[in-house]
Amino acid sequence: MADSVAPNSLIQPIILSGGSGTRLWPLSREAYPKQFLPLTGEQTLLQQTAARVADRSQFLPPMVVCNAEHRFIVAEQLRQIGIEPAGIVLEPAARNTAPAVAVGALMAGAADPQRPILVLPSDHSIRRPDLFQAAVRSGLAATTAGSFVTFGIKPNAPETGYGYIQVGQPLAGAPDVHAVARFVEKPDAARAQQFLDQGGYCWNGGIFLMRSDLYLAELKRLEPAMLEACAAAFQAAKRDLDFIRLDAAAFARSPNKSIDYAVMEHTAHAAVVPVDIGWSDVGSWEALLMESPRDDNGNVAIGDVLAEDMRGSYVHAESGVMVATLGVEDLVIVATTDAMLVARRDRSQDVKRIVEKLKAAGRSESSTHLKVFRPWGYYETIDAGDRHQVKHISVLPGRALSLQKHHKRAEHWVIVRGVARVTRGNDMFELYENQSTYIPLGIRHRLENPGEEPLHLIEVQSGSYLGEDDIVRFEDNYGRN
Repeated sequence: MADSVAPNSLIQPIILSGGSGTRLWPLSREAYPKQFLPLTGEQTLLQQTAARVADRSQFLPPMVVCNAEHRFIVAEQLRQIGIEPAGIVLEPAARNTAPAVAVGALMAGAADPQRPILVLPSDHSIRRPDLFQAAVRSGLAATTAGSFVTFGIKPNAPETGYGYIQVGQPLAGAPDVHAVARFVEKPDAARAQQFLDQGGYCWNGGIFLMRSDLYLAELKRLEPAMLEACAAAFQAAKRDLDFIRLDAAAFARSPNKSIDYAVMEHTAHAAVVPVDIGWSDVGSWEALLMESPRDDNGNVAIGDVLAEDMRGSYVHAESGVMVATLGVEDLVIVATTDAMLVARRDRSQDVKRIVEKLKAAGRSESSTHLKVFRPWGYYETIDAGDRHQVKHISVLPGRALSLQKHHKRAEHWVIVRGVARVTRGNDMFELYENQSTYIPLGIRHRLENPGEEPLHLIEVQSGSYLGEDDIVRFEDNYGRN
C-alpha cells in the first residue's frame, strides 16, 4: 500500500465528455451528443455533472476532457451555470477513457503529485447528489491511503448492458469501502438474474476516485506506451484561447483502452463503495423513460404531443413538430425537424444500428442537426433548395462572427429581434428590428451583436454553392482558420 496523505485534501474532478451518445438518436448526434442535452431536467447532463462537484470545500474547479469539436459548447454550458473550469482539454482523437484520465492526472499532479482525482462521465444522471457526495467523502480516506475506489451502483434489475463488480470484504478502518472481489464482463440475462438473486454485486458505473500519482504509476507498470504517449501529448500541448490542445501526433500513439481494461481490472488496490444514489447512464430511450416522470398510463410526452389511448410509451416532439398517437403501446417516438424514430421500447438499445446505416449511406442526419451550434451562438436551416438556403441565425450578446467573405454566394439579412452591427466592405452600421441589408458575393463582411440580448435574424443565401466550407476568414475571435 502506498504512503497515505491527508484525507481532507481537495479533490480534482475530471469530467470526461468525449461520448457520441448514438443510442439516443435522433436527439443525440455526433456534433451535439447527449451530454449537452437537458434530458432529465432543466440543466444538461454536463451541467448536472459539473454542479455535482461545485462544493469548493470538497472539490477544486473541474477539468473537462472533450472532443475538440465540442470545445465551445462545453465552455458555454459551464458559463451558463457560473462554473469556471480548471481547464478544458481537447482530445485530437478518441482514445477511450484511460488516456483521458492520464492527461487529467498529469495536469492535477503538476500542482500536487498526490492530488485525489474524481473521474466522472459527463452523460450520467444522479438523482441523489447528496448521497453521491457523501459516498465520495467515505471513499476519500481509502483513496488517500492508496486504494483505487470505484462506486458500485446497487442493481434493481438484471441488466445485461452493464459490467458488474463483486463486492469483497470491508477495508480496515473504512467500513463503507470494500475490496473488489472481481470485475465481471456484461453478463447474459440468466447470469445477470443470478447476480441479482445472490446479492453482493453492483453495476460498474464508471466513476472512480484515486490519487493522481498512483494512477500514473500503475499506468507505467501496466500500459507504459500509453503513459509515454499521454505525457508527450501533455508536454507538447498548446494553449488555444481558453483551451488546452494536446499534441495530435503524440496522443495518436496511445493505445485505445478504457480505464477498466487498462488499470482497474489489473491493479491489486481496487476498492468499491456500494451506493444507491439514483444513478442512470441514460443509455437508451427505455432508460430515459424510466428516469422521467410518467403519467397514469406510464407515458412520457414531451413537446407538442396529442395522445389518444397511449400506454407505456415515450414521445418527444421537438419544437415546431406535432406528434399525434392513437392506440399505441410500448413505443418510443422521437421527432426532430429533420428525422423521426419509431421503435419498440424493447429494441431501444439497438438504435445505434440505425446510426451505423445512416453513416454508411453518407447521410448527414447521423451526425448533425439542422440547428448547428457555434461559439457565437447558433444557426438553424429553415429551407434549402436549388441555389438557395434560408437560415435562422442567433448571436449571443457581445459575440461576433468572423470577418469573412464567400466566393460563390450572396446573402440577405433581415433582423427579427435585437441589434446587429454590420461590417460590409469599408462600411460599418447598425440594423434594428425589421431592417435588412444585402451582402454581395465576394465582399468582406462581419455580423456582431453589441446588445445585451440575443440577436435573431433570417439569412437568405443564393448562389452556385452554399456549403459551409465556402468561407474565407480574415479575422476570428475564436482562433478558427
